[in-house]
Amino acid sequence: MAKGPGLYTEIGKKARDLLFKDYHSDQKFTISTYSPTGVAITSSGTRKGELFVGDVNTQLKNRNVTTDIKVDTDSNLFTTITVDEPTPGLKAIFSFKVPDQRSGKVELQYLHDYAGVNTSVGLTANPIVNLSAVFGTSILALGVDLSYDTKSGDLTKSNAGVSFTKDDLIAALTVNDKGDALNASYYHVVNPLTNTAVGAEVTHRFSSNENTLTLGAQHALDPLTTAKARVNNYGRASALIQHEWRPKSLFTISGEVDTKAIEKSAKIGLGLVLKP
Repeated sequence: MAKGPGLYTEIGKKARDLLFKDYHSDQKFTISTYSPTGVAITSSGTRKGELFVGDVNTQLKNRNVTTDIKVDTDSNLFTTITVDEPTPGLKAIFSFKVPDQRSGKVELQYLHDYAGVNTSVGLTANPIVNLSAVFGTSILALGVDLSYDTKSGDLTKSNAGVSFTKDDLIAALTVNDKGDALNASYYHVVNPLTNTAVGAEVTHRFSSNENTLTLGAQHALDPLTTAKARVNNYGRASALIQHEWRPKSLFTISGEVDTKAIEKSAKIGLGLVLKP
């Protein structure tokens, strides 16, 4: 794949991952096994209060074709077929869900030194068409993200963003929800040797005149253990510790507390990822 501006989903991704990834208040586990023939089977489960949901995913690889088949506790069957680089820079993805006959979708991704394009269309009589495109370089990139409903003739999603990357910092500015939300984010690597980084995100909604500010940081306590913390302007503070106790196997414990209502119970989440 070409090294360039990447896809639209990568605009602001570093800051989002720092501030929001792996924070949860549920009990989650994931167990993966691999066969000598290259078949991977992953079982996942999440407990939310008294509700437990789970799924089993089987992944098969044959040269540049990857097939993922997932079954969940509601007896839904999800199938995704990915063809990586049928031509240089291109990736093709076909997905559908059974029994939903309207879930079929074809997606194409193309990466170039100066562009990244992603488009998808539903396999229905009146599909929703999604298109995102980013132009620029690995330093400065500008992009748009659009969705069009061919049945109603409405533009259901219109976002735009710009990203600036320089050495150890990444800054991004996006306009989302048809211009209603303005989002600015910042990610800075303080010390790459200890994976120490700080990040910030501020969102302003014009319809409600509401502002949300989130600040966060991460630091590797040792080569296998990472600690993260965040706080927002509403007084919600969260922290997590993630330990890789064997290659690709992670144990995560996270918690959240409302600093404006300390008397309320804190939320505690557990996460377990097992891979041999």
